[in-house]
Amino acid sequence: MIAGLGQTPVGEHWDTSLRELALQAVTAALEEAGGIEPQALFASNLLAPSISDQAHLGTLIADFSGLAGIEAVTVEGAGASGGLAFRQACLMLRAGAADSILVVGVEKMTDQIGNVVESTVSATLDGDFEAVQGLTPTAQAALLMRRYMHEYGVSHDCFAGFPILAHTNGATNPNAFFRKAISKDAYDQAGVVSDPLNVFDIAPNADGAAAVLLTRRELLPPGFPHPLVRVTGSSSATDTLALHDRPDLLEFPAARLSVQRACLQAGISIQDVDLFELYDAYSIYAALSLEAAGFAGRGKAWRMAQDCQLGLQGTIPISTFGGLKARGNPVGATGVYQIVEAALQLRGQAGANQVPDARRAITQCLGGPASSAVTHVLERLGG
Repeated sequence: MIAGLGQTPVGEHWDTSLRELALQAVTAALEEAGGIEPQALFASNLLAPSISDQAHLGTLIADFSGLAGIEAVTVEGAGASGGLAFRQACLMLRAGAADSILVVGVEKMTDQIGNVVESTVSATLDGDFEAVQGLTPTAQAALLMRRYMHEYGVSHDCFAGFPILAHTNGATNPNAFFRKAISKDAYDQAGVVSDPLNVFDIAPNADGAAAVLLTRRELLPPGFPHPLVRVTGSSSATDTLALHDRPDLLEFPAARLSVQRACLQAGISIQDVDLFELYDAYSIYAALSLEAAGFAGRGKAWRMAQDCQLGLQGTIPISTFGGLKARGNPVGATGVYQIVEAALQLRGQAGANQVPDARRAITQCLGGPASSAVTHVLERLGG
């Protein structure tokens, strides 16, 4: 059961340290949980050892949060770090090794700027065969988009719906980095970063922290004030790290497998889901994730964002708080933000971003081009 949620606004927190960001999210989650004390902590992060000169993050956060003495572990899996940390907490609870577990994702991108950050993030690629040649995650995504356009005969502006939808939803999310809608004209006129990707096709790296406290239902405090949200499915899968080792560049098998396995655990199909928080680090990732999950046929997902904007019946809501594109992408924390946002939707606490009558949600975060994929199914209990 999800007992507590916490998050900081995503943005450029120049005057706030890594540990202070984490503490803000932890404090909010523990307050929501009404006094439940965590017995273990999983911290998700990608860049702290390289750009913040800080490793041993799990212990640091436990210590700074006044939780010294509990078990604490740091989890790194590129952009999938947050989802992996949350999954480890679920597995530990299911195994009976702990009754209450805190998951906190934190990233402090502004501890360095420019090429230092870019080269550090590129370490998530295959170092011997991709990064050493100068390939970056952005250039890699550009190659995938170019291949998608070629194979399916679509133009670049077909992807406009993803960032437009994300920014529309981000405009009413008080924790989003960018809280302003964009137009199709703005997308068409945006500067190219790595052809064909433009500025609006790429989620901004940013600072942020999010936290979730998991516990057993019987341990929730009397009079627990929030609607009950349970984790009913959790799965992780991997693919090749290097793109050139894949027989099909436009298929995300790990994303597909993780969705299928998580839904099997939950006893549902994707048709039973009310929203999908996907990993739109790049517009092309949004399209390939929707196709891998089974929400769209191959080469068809780009139409879904447009359908969402039009409110067409039967279209799965995505990026309901702005996704990575508008909320921002604090890489190691992003998967935890997705859990927080999905839980708020299921509680009916999403405010202006509320999906009506949401009862089931899927979250999915990716490490690289779905080299790692972690999927969770959340479900609201009761009325």
